[in-house]
Amino acid sequence: MDPTKKKSVSASVAWREARALVWAHRRRLGIGLALMLVSRLAGLVLPTSSKWLIDDVLGQGRTDLLLPIALAAGAATVVQAVAAFGLSQILGVAAQRAIADMRKRVQAHVIRLPVRYFDSTQTGVLISRVMNDADGIRNLVGTGLVQLAGGFVTAILGMGVLFWLNWRLTTITLLVLGVFGGGMAYAFRTLRPLFRERGKINAEVTGRLTEALGGIRVVKSYTAEKREEIIFTKGAHRLFRNVAKSMTGVSATTAGSTVVVGVIGVLMIWLGGQAIIAGEMTLGDLIMYIFFIGLVAAPLVSIASIGTQITEAFAGLDRIREILDMPREMDADADRLSIGEIRGEVAFEGVWFEYNPGQPVLKNVSFRSAPSTTTALVGSSGSGKSTLISIIMAFNHPTKGRVLVDGRDLADVKLMEYRDQVASVLQDNFLFDGTIAENVGYAKPGATLEDITAACKVAHCDEFISQFPDGYSTVVGERGIKLSGGQRQRVSIARAVLADPRILILDEATSSLDSESEQMIQDGLNQLRSGRTTFVIAHRLSTIRSADQILVLEAGEIVERGTHDELLALEGRYRQLYDKQYQLEINRFINPGEDFTPEPVRPVVAASQSGSAI
Repeated sequence: MDPTKKKSVSASVAWREARALVWAHRRRLGIGLALMLVSRLAGLVLPTSSKWLIDDVLGQGRTDLLLPIALAAGAATVVQAVAAFGLSQILGVAAQRAIADMRKRVQAHVIRLPVRYFDSTQTGVLISRVMNDADGIRNLVGTGLVQLAGGFVTAILGMGVLFWLNWRLTTITLLVLGVFGGGMAYAFRTLRPLFRERGKINAEVTGRLTEALGGIRVVKSYTAEKREEIIFTKGAHRLFRNVAKSMTGVSATTAGSTVVVGVIGVLMIWLGGQAIIAGEMTLGDLIMYIFFIGLVAAPLVSIASIGTQITEAFAGLDRIREILDMPREMDADADRLSIGEIRGEVAFEGVWFEYNPGQPVLKNVSFRSAPSTTTALVGSSGSGKSTLISIIMAFNHPTKGRVLVDGRDLADVKLMEYRDQVASVLQDNFLFDGTIAENVGYAKPGATLEDITAACKVAHCDEFISQFPDGYSTVVGERGIKLSGGQRQRVSIARAVLADPRILILDEATSSLDSESEQMIQDGLNQLRSGRTTFVIAHRLSTIRSADQILVLEAGEIVERGTHDELLALEGRYRQLYDKQYQLEINRFINPGEDFTPEPVRPVVAASQSGSAI
């Protein structure tokens, strides 16, 4: 089963996630709810006082009650203001803390997912999961949920008073509100998939936009600005249609609230007027009834809006749960054995690997690399070299067979302990947008500037770094764009030097260097390889003459193996590759401005050491 395959998330799972979130912030939410109740109760004073003001003060001339009523209304207003301020401060902080915690949690999980997941998922999608989806939970742990609860409390209290004032009118009102409640429940069920889909569309659009901006030089070099504009426009229109549809649902819900308020108003005028005429209610009772109807109707309108926001928050929790349910690389580390400090012996035993079922990329690969030796991998593009390296780095795991490190199956040892003793210089030469010192020091947190400088001298970085006005504090830009390809590569090599690994991976480590620069850092690479088990992928065969063994891969199989001299003498595939490259280099030296196509090399049938014909 593919560990990165997404699982469907049920509503019950989202509810459990929401309950856990609310429970984690229960203290602040409890204080917020208490303040909300105080605010709501204080809000009942003013409409309640209207009855005594009209019936007693104005109707019966009891002016002695005027000052107490005014003071009560004023005190209630002050209490409401203080409670509202405290509510926004307490719950606002709680919401932002919950968002920050959720973002940290999701980022910590995402960064530990298998490399294969990142190969199939856009960066922008992951950014949207971490940043946007987590932002929606403010409606659960912020004022939204408490306001929802406060709205229900106010509605219940208001209904009690309304029943006391006129139970017939209130019963009819309840029937109207029941119909409205059923409509809101249907609306929320309809809106939730729309909000969920909106997050997905937004992530896709963001992902493509991130790719286009990150690869802006490729876009411009192929004059693809219009194509990217069309792709983004299509995504933006999909997002617009989703938003428009959800806005229609939200507007319909709000319009329903307005209709309910209007219907209740009509009933109140008609039935309330008749009650006054019949002597069943006083004028003060009716005015008080009107105020309390407002107190009941207002929360219902806000419940519709807040409920929509909470529905959106649940949709975000659904998407977050999809990520959090994916198994991380080190989930099984607790049951694995500690590997300790390794010597660096690596052995492949009958390793098969396939990205897609039925399409093997590596086929029955077996070899052994002794500690402190160099193994070079050569072969045509697509022969399986990079895949083999990714298995050594534990980015991928064999479909069949096993990989042994110091005689222990790599699948049985703690992944993090193993990777801590592996360093790489890859083709990508990825650098972070920071200083040169920060990028080199990334391999060893806490490294001093002296340590970083020493590593850079081995990689021959110090020569060009010292020429920069800011030296090691020079900012390299996003992906190291402010440095040349060769400079980025040497910084990457310095980073590997500082890591002081037991197993070293060099994937086209000199591919971005000219001949002069390549020769300049060969000594540094030789120092780096000394005492370490090294695996080298190189198209320039001249750079691997000193390798202890060379493995020639074709179509995922080892077709030849041996030293440089042994393979040349074999007159096989390695000799073909070497002669072809030698002819190209000679031609470029003699006729640097002319194109040259070498004569076809005769086909060769080579035999692997196992004796099978390739």
